[in-house]
Amino acid sequence: MFDFAALKQAGVTMPVVPKEVRDQSDTQFQWLHFGGGNLYRAFHAEVAQTLIDQQALSKGIVVCETFDEQVIDQVYAPYENDILEVIMHEGGRLEKKLLQSTAASYYCHPSRTASYEHIRKVFREPSLQLVTVTITEKGYGLKDSQGNFLPVVQADLAAGPHQVNHTMSILASFLWDRFQSGALPIAMVSTDNFSQNGLRFQAAIVTIAKEWQKLGHVSEAFVRYLENNAQVTFPWSMIDRITPNPSTAVAEELAAAGIQQLPVIRTDKGTMIAPFANTEATHYLVIEDDFPNGRPNLDKAGVILTSREIVDKTDSMKVTTCLNPLHTAMSLFGCLLGYTSIAAEMTDPDIVALIKGIGYREGLPVVEDPEIIQPKKFIDEVVGLRLPNPLIPDTPQRIAADTSQKIAIRFGETIKKYVEKEGSASELTFIPLAIAGWLSYLLAIDDEGHPFVPSPDPLLAELQELLHECQLGSAADVQEIIRPILANPQIFGLDLYRAGIAENVGHLFTKMLTGTGAVRKTLHETVEGIE
Repeated sequence: MFDFAALKQAGVTMPVVPKEVRDQSDTQFQWLHFGGGNLYRAFHAEVAQTLIDQQALSKGIVVCETFDEQVIDQVYAPYENDILEVIMHEGGRLEKKLLQSTAASYYCHPSRTASYEHIRKVFREPSLQLVTVTITEKGYGLKDSQGNFLPVVQADLAAGPHQVNHTMSILASFLWDRFQSGALPIAMVSTDNFSQNGLRFQAAIVTIAKEWQKLGHVSEAFVRYLENNAQVTFPWSMIDRITPNPSTAVAEELAAAGIQQLPVIRTDKGTMIAPFANTEATHYLVIEDDFPNGRPNLDKAGVILTSREIVDKTDSMKVTTCLNPLHTAMSLFGCLLGYTSIAAEMTDPDIVALIKGIGYREGLPVVEDPEIIQPKKFIDEVVGLRLPNPLIPDTPQRIAADTSQKIAIRFGETIKKYVEKEGSASELTFIPLAIAGWLSYLLAIDDEGHPFVPSPDPLLAELQELLHECQLGSAADVQEIIRPILANPQIFGLDLYRAGIAENVGHLFTKMLTGTGAVRKTLHETVEGIE
């Protein structure tokens, strides 16, 4: 556990309402959260702590981790669910807060019977108002790139709601429990970083329920319950806070300030986590205000509650134009060019020109203004303040993870808008360059010809097999080799050949294969002259 005296001595802001004087009973919870990783620890937990300090939330959040049991065993349990939040301001100041807003934490998997049964009990409580989720985009995926159910999902569908492994199946099972307890209302809130997240969340849960119903595991009334927004809603949200993996440099600064040495842990499943969470100061959370069983006064903690239309516009602005496409593009080229720091990449004129081209030149002209946040002001803040912040220990390797699951949203949506507006996206330059950079990245050879280990991605092996003939200096028919990838709407959201940009992607990718240094040369020649 934390040494509270040392925390106070080091200038850590302590909770206004101490944990020991709050309601400690294990019933009547309002808020469950699935996905106990760094984003929850740096954002949702802070929101809840702010509400608790204002006496606007009487009990903390119950955290459920479905992927990595060591997150619970090595970080939550030893520190009694407390979190040290470290906010890294642009000017160099580290703001430190102790968050005691997590009431309990569990590895929520049927293999841990007691924990699993406790969460089933919480799901049956009338007091439960919302379940928030941060499990990354791939956590909602039920099918492979060919449209077939993943093996783990196939097993869950066949076994029924009481023998499940996939997170979506686990949540569907808990909702089946809630339905059987009187069809109690609830809001299921995806706060993961992709467009129309509530729509995909609902589709995944309903798909599982319908398959179970076909096999006789659940009733048709359960499916109707999930589809009735007077009972179960899946509000859309936009979340924005750059929260990199915990930094050893931050741990050293905390130790120098008199706080005990806090380990940065890499679990057996590859999760990077620590007793502290380091994050940036800028943050936004916009949620569709649709909570059939009521909700805490989230607006008291700075959460913007609005209509689905405004959420969608705000999210689209960020995810398809002003932040995420820039992040993805620079991360891919950063890995190819040997960078290990996002902030360091912002000193590279070619990379800065690339992201400005994607954001200002190609994104802003077709993005809708959400009104609550002005797009140009947002992107100015991203490019001018947030990405260059050297205190944010973010890496291109972290951002590059799961690109195959993100690329349809981060680039595909803007491509679609040009097709809708102009009939073709052939005028685009910078987005095709980013896609060509992704293809080069998949080869796992950097611009100096050295191999590197790509970040985890569920389609990595499949895509690398398709590209195995593409090598530096090879005479392979690149355009023909990449056709199955660029024509796949499961990856890009549309066929890039029909969109009119596939040939340009192939041309740029071919240039990048001419030899060592070709990635830099292609990047520089394409962006040269962009202010």
